[in-house]
Amino acid sequence: MRRAHNPEASTWNVGDVVVHRVDEIILPPETGPWLLPGATRQVVEGQTWLAPDFADDQGVLRLSSHSFALTVDGMRILVDTGIGNGKPRANPAWHDLDTGYLDRLHRAGFPPESVDLVILTHLHTDHVGWNTRADGTTWVPTFPNARYLATQTEWDFWAGYDMDEPRRQMFRDSVQPIREAGLLNLVDVQDRAVDVAPGLRLLPTPGHTPGHVAVEVRSRTETALITGDCVHHPVQMPYPWIGSCVDIDPARAEATRRSLLASLADTGTLVLGTHFPPPTAGHVQSYGDVHRLVPVPLVPVPLVPVPESSSLPRSGERSDHDCADA
Repeated sequence: MRRAHNPEASTWNVGDVVVHRVDEIILPPETGPWLLPGATRQVVEGQTWLAPDFADDQGVLRLSSHSFALTVDGMRILVDTGIGNGKPRANPAWHDLDTGYLDRLHRAGFPPESVDLVILTHLHTDHVGWNTRADGTTWVPTFPNARYLATQTEWDFWAGYDMDEPRRQMFRDSVQPIREAGLLNLVDVQDRAVDVAPGLRLLPTPGHTPGHVAVEVRSRTETALITGDCVHHPVQMPYPWIGSCVDIDPARAEATRRSLLASLADTGTLVLGTHFPPPTAGHVQSYGDVHRLVPVPLVPVPLVPVPESSSLPRSGERSDHDCADA
């Protein structure tokens, strides 16, 4: 199994709401050229502000996999669930992981049984993996007391999609078990935002997938936006034409990104990137006719000690290696 290092925990305050980043893994350097092929070295080095946080000195993008955990109106919420442990994946960087994600979730104060709501921005492999964990040879819900929320549009699209075997495998191990347990709730998000709790709403951001949503958090006079994959990396702020190789509708994804960035620019909204590496959060600011992300520094927080007995069982070896790339 591939083991991952335990990064420092961080939080941000949005009014009275505390948002925790729960780290899974730092994605390998090969991820950038594969995921965002338009972000060539020349393009990246043309935006010197990207280094060293968001790109290295060779013009290679930095990306990561993490969740965001927060409490709103007494409801304990997790946004996206990463790649997961011990799952057969076609992408070598995602295959059969053995990370400390659940321990970090505990230390952030969100043991799995305490989570009330899991919001899935979309149904791609690296956003649904910790929906389930291994129990012997069976995949069971990791968050047994939670509602898992996805959009009806997203579900309908994949239900009618001619999936290859890798993606079917991902649905079998990470999506179908929560549906069979009666935990999957589908919400109708078309062309308007939908409130799911006081100060928490889903914004339609289609293109990467048809039913993709971003998550907006409001408290007092402050606002934050969790991007999901409508913006994978800050390089897309000055260059919104850079799309992902796995965008279902590239033209619509670009139009969504341009509209979203314009709505965020110079507003003071805290943008929390689902794949942005540390420092992860920032404000979108206008520079001439383009946008940049001005980072908000990380704020390390004490971790809650986790007794050895509190960790959920880790998954065992699996022989079937067919799975989805995204």
